[in-house]
Amino acid sequence: MSDKRPVVVYGASGYTGRLVCEYLRELNVPFIAAGRDKARVQAVVEKIPGIETADYEVVGVEHNVDALARLFSGARVVSSMVGPFIKHGPEVVEACLAAGCHYTDTTGEQDWVLAAQARWDKAFAAKGLLLSPGIAQMYTTGEIAANICLETPGLDTLDILVLWKGFPTYASTQTIFTILKAKWYHLQQNKLVEWNQSETVEVNVPGQHATALALPWGGTSHPIWFKDDPRVANCRVVGGVFAREVMLNVVATQKMVEEKIKPLPPEQQEAALAEIAASVQAGMPPRENPRINTSLDSVHASGPLGRAHCVIHGNCNYKQTGLLQAYAAYSLLQQAPRRAGFASGCQAFGHRELLGVLRSFGLVLNPVVTVHS
Repeated sequence: MSDKRPVVVYGASGYTGRLVCEYLRELNVPFIAAGRDKARVQAVVEKIPGIETADYEVVGVEHNVDALARLFSGARVVSSMVGPFIKHGPEVVEACLAAGCHYTDTTGEQDWVLAAQARWDKAFAAKGLLLSPGIAQMYTTGEIAANICLETPGLDTLDILVLWKGFPTYASTQTIFTILKAKWYHLQQNKLVEWNQSETVEVNVPGQHATALALPWGGTSHPIWFKDDPRVANCRVVGGVFAREVMLNVVATQKMVEEKIKPLPPEQQEAALAEIAASVQAGMPPRENPRINTSLDSVHASGPLGRAHCVIHGNCNYKQTGLLQAYAAYSLLQQAPRRAGFASGCQAFGHRELLGVLRSFGLVLNPVVTVHS
């Protein structure tokens, strides 16, 4: 069964999981659509445009290491959308390691990225397997822009802005509230320094006259990826959605969490945050519209005597995520990653290669790059 379908999309009933399946179909990659509720996965996958031409099957699986390892056995790549990852990720990673599968996910949880690196990097590297949490628009597209800037030697500081228009999915909302419990870090002289979680930033947005309100957004994955990169000493990331009223609500929620939820015992914190998250986004948002759901990744890179600025305008950030996940699997079926063990999307596949994939599917414009050196 699994020998014929080398990719497992775990969490295929969610918004992003459906898109990963959709792009795997377009890349002609056979896959298993898996989740804890087989009927729910089946109902979602059946609605994917053109799914009748795909080579796939739907499987229900319990969320434990043994059951997942049995499912993954014979497959080669697992693309996981089952979050919050700090809560549900360990079983999936352990099952991948046991089954000999590459692991990718879409996480926005910096604490999960740090935990995955510390706990499983060496074990995956020893088997020649990729461990790549956080392959998603909000992280990988900005990482592409950062690496384009770093093509100019002598730049060691990254100032990254990620913005998008749209509504977070149920899973994204759960992540947003999960990261409120964790510490957030930026990179300063190659050391992780904690953010003040109440900090907000008024940002200049390339391509428009109005400014926007941005937040550290959990610290993001970028400072972790660029730590110990000899080109980079400092990396700060802020982001959010374009809609100011939404960001003001996030700020108010953070304040409420700090005052009323963090004093609670840990188990009560988790339940309270999950309840709030479900009340904010309990259903699946509409399919993205490229005329409405735009994205922007802007990176200022600087050094003692140099400057570079890269802006990538795109659309449909969840489609970008789905494509990046599907392409990662497609690539891994044909060749080894550029780096085994813990690695980002760009470290594993190349930033120019990933940019080309997003461009070929019409999801981003050609980057706008300005260099002064």
